[in-house]
Amino acid sequence: MRVEVYYNLHKNVFSVRHKGRVIQHTKMAVIKDAEYVVRPAGRAKVLREGKKNVHAFVRGEWLGVTMAWLPYHDKGKRVTYNPYKYSTFVEALTDEPIHASDLAVLWKEPNVKPKIGAYTHE
Repeated sequence: MRVEVYYNLHKNVFSVRHKGRVIQHTKMAVIKDAEYVVRPAGRAKVLREGKKNVHAFVRGEWLGVTMAWLPYHDKGKRVTYNPYKYSTFVEALTDEPIHASDLAVLWKEPNVKPKIGAYTHE
């Protein structure tokens, strides 16, 4: 099932959206054939109003909470997005834009910011 996953600031979990409707909240999500999407109009509104809204998400095939990403663990890159600094998702260490990966793993641990890992076959 094709979904969009974004971090829900109010609930401190990821929201999983399918066909425009939130179907689940989770602390971990694994997405196959991931696209990292930032809607420019939504980002512009954040910059204009200084108030965050849902305009950035990871889109792809929902694998749920699974360990399917383990074979790629040594090929992962940390991904981040900050609407005040970037117009796209970026690789955390290099600030290079990232638009897609074979797998994306999103997770949230207590008392730390949400994390995204991008994994690609090589």
